[in-house]
Amino acid sequence: MRNIIIFIRRYITFFTLLVLQIICISMLVRYNNSYNAVYINVASSFTGFFDKKYNDVEYYFQLKKTNKQLAEENAMLKNMIMTSIGKNGDTSTNKLQARIDSLYRDTLGRNVKYIFTTAKVVNNSLYSENNYITIQKGSADGVTTDMAVAGPKGIVGHVVSVSKNYSVVMSLLNHNSRVSVTLKGKPFTGIVDWDGVKPSEVLLHNVPKNIKITKGDSVITSNLSESFPPGLMVGRAIRVRPDAASNLIDIVLETSTDFSNLQYVYLIKNVFYTEQKSLEQATQQQQPVKAK
Repeated sequence: MRNIIIFIRRYITFFTLLVLQIICISMLVRYNNSYNAVYINVASSFTGFFDKKYNDVEYYFQLKKTNKQLAEENAMLKNMIMTSIGKNGDTSTNKLQARIDSLYRDTLGRNVKYIFTTAKVVNNSLYSENNYITIQKGSADGVTTDMAVAGPKGIVGHVVSVSKNYSVVMSLLNHNSRVSVTLKGKPFTGIVDWDGVKPSEVLLHNVPKNIKITKGDSVITSNLSESFPPGLMVGRAIRVRPDAASNLIDIVLETSTDFSNLQYVYLIKNVFYTEQKSLEQATQQQQPVKAK
């Protein structure tokens, strides 16, 4: 005990300086946007390195389940291709390859609206109030904060922070996440978010009671989503939460994505996102012309 007291008395000036420096740095990071951005990039790179080492070990034990998911997805894609062939009455191998290639460009040779690339998940939280996912791709790979993220079976979230080699994704299981969706085959568009209870359930809000809901109904992304392509699976209806005080209900959805077993995801780039946002912002900034 005496030695501890002597040690503290000897280095009290150093420890005091260290504590004051930590307080100053935290205030700079919190209240200055430039320092905050630098801190996020450095922290993402640092934690991403250690998360990757941990994930490499975990990934080894998940190979069987991951391979099964990939096989199921390949089967689904093959079925889609065969359906397309059947509609066009064409079974030629050369023409099939031409059709697949044409999916990436329109008839004028321009890029399609959405471009998909894969990324490996190196960290994933499930039980926090606001959950995030770290992926092993960053600005060096062309990742930007306007990208949506999906898994083999449904949406995952969207990119909110990017460093050189890593990116942080705001999970669908986050109180700040909002996604525009529609009930497949029904005339309703609404918003899905997470209530923080179960990592396998999200809520679709303010659905009119006159819309008939059946257990298992599909909920997909709508054409009003800024980042997600329309038609991606979000979840399936499992039960309804009625509101006696209004003519609206909330639908509890089972997420299509199994967030407990995310190994790889798809980054989705909306090629026209920047153009669309720039035009919308410029229009909002224009002052209305007064009638004379």
